[in-house]
Amino acid sequence: MRIDIISAVPELLDSPLGHSIMKRAKERGLLEVVCHDLHDYGINRYNQIDDYQFGGGAGMVMMIEPIDNCISDLKKERDYEEVIYMSPDGELLNQQLCNQLSLTENMIILCGHYKGVDERVREHLITREISIGDYVLSGGELGAAVLVDALGRLIPGVLNNESSALFDSFQDDLIAPPVYTRPSNYNGWEVPPVLLSGHDANIESWRTEQSIQRTKERRPNLLKD
Repeated sequence: MRIDIISAVPELLDSPLGHSIMKRAKERGLLEVVCHDLHDYGINRYNQIDDYQFGGGAGMVMMIEPIDNCISDLKKERDYEEVIYMSPDGELLNQQLCNQLSLTENMIILCGHYKGVDERVREHLITREISIGDYVLSGGELGAAVLVDALGRLIPGVLNNESSALFDSFQDDLIAPPVYTRPSNYNGWEVPPVLLSGHDANIESWRTEQSIQRTKERRPNLLKD
C-alpha cells in the first residue's frame, strides 16, 4: 500500500509514522507513506497556499490551485483509488471503513488547515471525506496519522501475529474482552480461572460473553437489533 499525504505542516507526521508498528511496516516494504509539503506548490514568490475567504469572515482558506497542482503531479505517477480529505464533517471513521480502505493499493490524504479548503476542492478533487470524531483539531495531520495507523496494521505481514487484528475491538461490532497476563495473582487480584484452564472452547465462550456484556455496558449503540 502507498499513501501520499498532502500537508501544510508535514513535520507533524514525522513522529507518529516513524516508530513502532508503522516503522516496521515501512521497513518491511509493506507500507509506503510519502508526505508532501503543500508549500512546494504554493503560488507567487511567497509560496502562498491560503487566502482570505470571499464574502468576509474570520480565518484563512486553503487555495484550490496549490492543492490541484499537487494532486495532478501525483496522479501523473500512478492511479489512486481514493483521494481523502480529513474533515470534521466527513464520514466517521470506524473499523468497517478501515477494513474496506485497507484493500486500497494507492491513496492520497489531504490534510486541511486554517478555516478549511476551498469548497471546489471538495466538489471536484476529493473522492471521500473522513472524520475521526465530532471535534475540531488545528489541522488534519493528526487525523491522517490515525487513519494511516488504523489501515497499516491491517496489511498482512505488518503485525507479528497476523490473526491479532482480526480480534480487535469493533471487528465484529463488539468491544474486545478483558485480557490478562502474568502474574496470575497480584496483591490478591486474580485472573479469571477459566483463562488458566487450558480449555479452548470454554475460554472462547467466556471471551464472547465478556465482549457482549462489555459492549452492552459501554457501547450499546454497537449492538444490532
